[in-house]
Amino acid sequence: MVFGGGFKFLVGVGCGVYVAQNYNVPNVKKLFNTYVFLAKHVEETYRKPPPKKDDD
Repeated sequence: MVFGGGFKFLVGVGCGVYVAQNYNVPNVKKLFNTYVFLAKHVEETYRKPPPKKDDD
């Protein structure tokens, strides 16, 4: 059981290294930061204004 899980992990790592070296893989961190920036921009643009206080 332990060897089966470890073998799958090592095969996955090996495939990931091969793909990263031989194909044009996008930078995931850069994509994530771009989507976070866009989400913040949309949230700030469409946020409801705070309720006004009546000081009368």
